Amino acid sequence: MKTDRNLALEFVRVTEAAAIASARWIGRGDAKKADKAAVDEMRARFNQIDFRGRVVIGEGAKDEAPELYTGEMVGRSKTERIIDLAVDPLECTDSVANGRYNALSVIAAGPKGTLLSAPDTYMEKIAVGPRAARAIDIDASPQENVRTVARALGKKPRDITIVVLDRPRHEQLIEAIRTSGARVRLITDGDVAGALSTCIPESGIDMLMGIGGSTEAVLAAVPVKILGGEMLARFKPKDDKHAALVKKAGLTTKKIYRARDLAKGGMLTFTATGVIDGPLLSGVRHEVDRIVTHSLVIRGESGTIRYITTHHGRTINKR
Repeated sequence: MKTDRNLALEFVRVTEAAAIASARWIGRGDAKKADKAAVDEMRARFNQIDFRGRVVIGEGAKDEAPELYTGEMVGRSKTERIIDLAVDPLECTDSVANGRYNALSVIAAGPKGTLLSAPDTYMEKIAVGPRAARAIDIDASPQENVRTVARALGKKPRDITIVVLDRPRHEQLIEAIRTSGARVRLITDGDVAGALSTCIPESGIDMLMGIGGSTEAVLAAVPVKILGGEMLARFKPKDDKHAALVKKAGLTTKKIYRARDLAKGGMLTFTATGVIDGPLLSGVRHEVDRIVTHSLVIRGESGTIRYITTHHGRTINKR
């Protein structure tokens, strides 16, 4: 079996291939085909690696192809050592379909039992970087969180920038943030990048707030935890069907999950490749004789962030 370092670098090849496959659908108006291209490529590449992984949180159930479904086993090894995987072959499918800003192919991984296995539903979230890790309270008002985070960062509320998904459900949240004096950065999709950006000072993002996907919560918790930040999350199912899925998984809508609950231990890795330019990574670039991708790998054991620019020959997706 490979070490987590070797697997992390293997996973870069997986996200690169998925990103390149989905990038062919940028601006073509078909989110399903873009997503299927990324899923098919990610699954095929996983199955070329000498490891055994189980998708503990993905996007869909076994009968909802083409998703990499929760519980799916990947990899060509027969070892008993199983790696937990949280995957989003194409985060921001609508951004790709419509040619909008920010899309990634993402994998988070850790030893068996380290990543929360949860149904694909919604979670209320708040995330910050290391300096404000002790300053947030998911039950406090947006205004109070802005004030405490500002104090922790040595800023004034008007200098705080908060990422929020641009959704009708966030109208009151956005108004409350603006009332506090803070700035709102609206994004159409992509709260994994938004949460991780809080841990990267040069991003200009201080906090993420709002309701988004549970898959994205687990994916984002891995790098946020590794880099010393904090994420607080609580299940917020949109209807009775989703509430039943949470209950069936043995989880609760009352518990507040911290980053360390979503992603346990130190042997964690996070891998992402840009599909379209975003706050973290540049997107796939097609040149005359090559394809260029931009990726990052974050390892829990070492705490390193490695940025990787790869030049691929035109045979990248010819298996």
